[in-house]
Amino acid sequence: MHPVRPLLILLLMAFFVLPAAQAQWKWRDRNGQITASDLPPPKDIPEKDVLQRPDPSARKPVASASVPASAASARGTTDPELEARRRSAEAEAGAKLKTDDARLARDRAENCQRARTQLATLDSGQRIARMNEKGEREFLDEKAIAEEARRARGVIASDCR
Repeated sequence: MHPVRPLLILLLMAFFVLPAAQAQWKWRDRNGQITASDLPPPKDIPEKDVLQRPDPSARKPVASASVPASAASARGTTDPELEARRRSAEAEAGAKLKTDDARLARDRAENCQRARTQLATLDSGQRIARMNEKGEREFLDEKAIAEEARRARGVIASDCR
């Protein structure tokens, strides 16, 4: 037999046994079937049919890293290193938010300036041409100029504050 096979078989057996080992509640249902679960039995199961309850002493302690900072500080038991990491993460998030806000403001200012320039060009009365999908130059008629001016005014209304 290959030396890896017994190990693989052992791992597979452990994999299938572990979920059953985590069941903390056992009860007998109406049909007499024994049910095991990590959740308590339904309320309609009488107390005499509950065969096993979770052992309160077997509960795992909650790791301090998984406790929300607000809950830890409410109890007055905060880990200084954890608190420092939390403050550092909040500072990084604040700096990222500030950077994103600055970039958004810069983009809006650029869009505003571009839209104002476009509107001034459209209102100048000059003939305006653009390239179509074939790469050919086509001149805008009055309707197209009015539509472009409406779009530029919309951008100015939203980005120029």
